[in-house]
Amino acid sequence: MNDGFDFDFDLDELAPADDASEEAVERFWSGDLTALSQHHTTPNGSHSYVVAHDRSVTWGIPGAPQVMAIAVARDLTRFTYALETSYHATLSFAQAWLIERGCPPEKIAKVRDGFVKPADDLTVWVERQIRESGTRHEVLDSHTSDSDPCETWTLTRDSRATEAPVRVFLEEWDHDAGTYTMREGAFADVDAARSWLEDRSGPLPEPPEYRDDNGAVVRARVARIALTRSAGASAALKAGLATSRTPPTPVQRPVQARLL
Repeated sequence: MNDGFDFDFDLDELAPADDASEEAVERFWSGDLTALSQHHTTPNGSHSYVVAHDRSVTWGIPGAPQVMAIAVARDLTRFTYALETSYHATLSFAQAWLIERGCPPEKIAKVRDGFVKPADDLTVWVERQIRESGTRHEVLDSHTSDSDPCETWTLTRDSRATEAPVRVFLEEWDHDAGTYTMREGAFADVDAARSWLEDRSGPLPEPPEYRDDNGAVVRARVARIALTRSAGASAALKAGLATSRTPPTPVQRPVQARLL
């Protein structure tokens, strides 16, 4: 358990529904996990969906994905449970995996306070596209770097892309600013993508749909995200001003840190 989150999942009175679930729960160790996003169904608590950072991975194979997605389905009539886990390089791909298993997108998209924020509206838009992509992106490879450059990349094949179907999703962190960016690059084939990842001789090539007529659609959607974020910040500011006359009560706040 970490940061006040219970990884027990209330399975004591239930039996594993299959061998895979039994093996998964035997391997499961919550001591190195920090929950980043979670959703539990109500009122009967039949399903749990969690995205967590696994600190133990940093001591394992270099470049291994550190974000763990956990899905628990309980059959309360048969007193059984099914437990699945999957590792991903970034939060958004872990969220997409859980959404494919029935988690409402708007629920798992909420990330707990105390972690770095998207640096810009394009990052918010790209992450949303990943979360809602379903099985569109076949993940071919990924890499996570904790040292300079602090980044992750996920190499995928986009089944819907008619041009440059191999996509690289590059996430770069700025720890000093407490922010990160996510960008999508497009390549004709895997060799071209790996070549760019190795030499970084130029900017990440934008997907063709960013440049053609659909580019206007992309810009419009990013603009709407900017407007929504601006409206949310304005509402928060007004709420703060409305309560500013009341002397604040000291509280302990979470440490701002990037765990991905």
